Amino acid sequence: MGNGTSIGKVRGLGSAKEGAHHWWHQRLTGGFNLILTLWFVLSIALLPAYDFETIRHWIGQTQVAVPLILLVASTFYHFRLGLQVVIEDYLHDETHIVLMVLLNLFTLTTGTLAIFSILKIAFSAGAAL
Repeated sequence: MGNGTSIGKVRGLGSAKEGAHHWWHQRLTGGFNLILTLWFVLSIALLPAYDFETIRHWIGQTQVAVPLILLVASTFYHFRLGLQVVIEDYLHDETHIVLMVLLNLFTLTTGTLAIFSILKIAFSAGAAL
């Protein structure tokens, strides 16, 4: 009892036993995003100026670059998880495979570009001093 109907078992329409994993990842990244976004907003608000040199020097600090990279990684992963759910729930033909590949390519490319940009600024910030 409690394992679904007989015809559901035959058709393979029972629980996939994978929804909790996805759900937990989405909740965890949502919590990380909240904490890291609050840190980011407060850190920006406490800066003495908002010119290029101040921001570049700020990102060049290790205690700023690492949380920024974590924020980017967590945000893009959360974004990917959310859109994966939308694509899987609302598209049932072959286009969902193409969209999933495009989604993965987009998030990987833009996330990598954002992290590379943070690292480039962080590593070159000390060179100008």
